Amino acid sequence: MIKNTQPFSQQLLNIAELFYSIQGESTYAGLPCVFIRLAGCNLRCHYCDARYTYEEAHATMALDVILSFVDGYPGAIVEITGGEPLFQENVFPLMAELVARKRTVLLETNGSLPIDAVAPEVIVVMDIKTPDSGSADSLANGNIAAARARNKNIPGSCEIKFVLTGRDDYTWARDLVNQHALNASGPTLFSPVKGQLSPADLAAWILQDQLAVRLQLQLHTLIWPHLSRGI
Repeated sequence: MIKNTQPFSQQLLNIAELFYSIQGESTYAGLPCVFIRLAGCNLRCHYCDARYTYEEAHATMALDVILSFVDGYPGAIVEITGGEPLFQENVFPLMAELVARKRTVLLETNGSLPIDAVAPEVIVVMDIKTPDSGSADSLANGNIAAARARNKNIPGSCEIKFVLTGRDDYTWARDLVNQHALNASGPTLFSPVKGQLSPADLAAWILQDQLAVRLQLQLHTLIWPHLSRGI
């Protein structure tokens, strides 16, 4: 990674939206959260619910402007998401500053870019792509090992998420979890794609296999089913 030598106030990020809402996913679901949704993504998953991050116009903001927005909600956790946030190198100084300000920071990443340079204090939520996403071959070499290492050093500092469209996706994810004992090293979440996989079916498969993973529904879509962004 090339180190950015610009002054902090001059460093920029492409932003799809900034908003304050309820965290809808991860083990932090239900908590008030400031979202920094970055524009741009290197994947094109079939079920993507945030296509606007790479299909529509975005804003370019200085890091100190972004931090001013975050500062307006001092008691909230902070999630950096996308798109794919690691696609922009200036996300690293932003994360470093948020950590320095003692904020609880979540980074949601699609797993296609290395996570080993992410500060250990940041909680990485790595969404491993399944076959029906169309991006199953995108997982960066070393990211599973990096996730295990993060959780060994700081328990709970890396969560693994699988978004599932059906039985084939479930079987693929289950086998990967068992192969690498992912659920023994840290939180492992199975989430159904809304409208494609019934939560009841997913629950039944998890129970049938006695698989020690967390069934995860998108809480924000249950609270605000009529909204597609800003939640």
